[in-house]
Amino acid sequence: MGDAEIIPIGTRGRPGRGTGTRPSAAARNLAPKGRSGGAKSEPPRADAETETPTAAAPDEAAVPAPETEPVVPLASEQPATSARLELSEREGPGIPLGDLLNAFQAAAREVFGEQWEHQLAHFLAFLRRRLTGDYVVDEFGFDAEITERFFLAAVRPIAEKWFRVEVRGAENIPAEGGALIVSNHSGTIPVDALMTMAMVHDHTGRHLRALGADLVFKLPFVSKVARKGGATLACNEDAERMLAGGELVGVWPEGFKGIGKPYSQRYKLQRFGRGGFVSAALRTQVPIVPLSVVGAEEIYPLVGNVPALARLLGVPYIPITPLFPWLGPLGMVPLPSKWLLEFGEPIRTDEYDDHAAEDPMLVFNVTDQVRETIQQTLYSLLMQRQSVFK
Repeated sequence: MGDAEIIPIGTRGRPGRGTGTRPSAAARNLAPKGRSGGAKSEPPRADAETETPTAAAPDEAAVPAPETEPVVPLASEQPATSARLELSEREGPGIPLGDLLNAFQAAAREVFGEQWEHQLAHFLAFLRRRLTGDYVVDEFGFDAEITERFFLAAVRPIAEKWFRVEVRGAENIPAEGGALIVSNHSGTIPVDALMTMAMVHDHTGRHLRALGADLVFKLPFVSKVARKGGATLACNEDAERMLAGGELVGVWPEGFKGIGKPYSQRYKLQRFGRGGFVSAALRTQVPIVPLSVVGAEEIYPLVGNVPALARLLGVPYIPITPLFPWLGPLGMVPLPSKWLLEFGEPIRTDEYDDHAAEDPMLVFNVTDQVRETIQQTLYSLLMQRQSVFK
């Protein structure tokens, strides 16, 4: 096709306007738009000369295109190798996986010590055993592994750091065979039983199998935890079975009368029931170890009770302390009293005959002996204690 004729656009005699070529549509699109405040293009007038559409002039090819950034193809349009190379050039050389593992190991040693690999291996082995069912639970539901790893591990810092428990006479606890530990009960909430279980395990390596009240095994979540931790119902049948099996059994004969007594009656032992624990010890001929606990009376000083609400909820009492319920959940934090635990000399029962447990007078005398031993030891520890919190 020959050269197209360029038709000049009429200027209607305006100064500064000359004749020229009309840019193509591509050139108009690439041309920068005018800024605000610049000269505005005049709208086409009705009497203006119109341009006949023609083909693009050869001069338009000589017009340089505006500078634009080079178009980078999409990642999906590039080979995988070039994409990785480009990323490596932009972000620097990649870190080998071995260096990452070495850095992780160094950080773990810094935080957890040199034994972290050993501890991690033990934890993974523990998870494997639990998931595959390769663990032992006795006939009472006691799970020794869970008790050591979780229950005692949670109680131990409270005993050592918060209550600063001091243990005396731990050598009086038999290293093997059945034995019955009899203790006073106090504290509004039976925290003393948990502390005793932790301290017995730490000083002897043995698990103390607690005899709990009926209410403990009626609560949905608490009953499961108690069973896993080695507790069972406080009845002669279960006590005798565990003692005959060589277990270390703990009993708190005062029951709710001991932990729910007013603060004004602190360290005054309540009645020890009918002496059923003595009958179990006499039948199995195991020693009775008296235990005196000082410090638990002050963690929740009981100054009042709400009997009507307690009967409605089916619990022995609703405690009112100087902090609870006035401070809400904060009032449930126990006071950091100083604790003293003293295990007395064992009272032997193997000297009696097989029918001694059927003699009510003998059972009463042994029960009174155990109670009097604990009471006198409590008075002695109170005189030795400098302060409630020291």
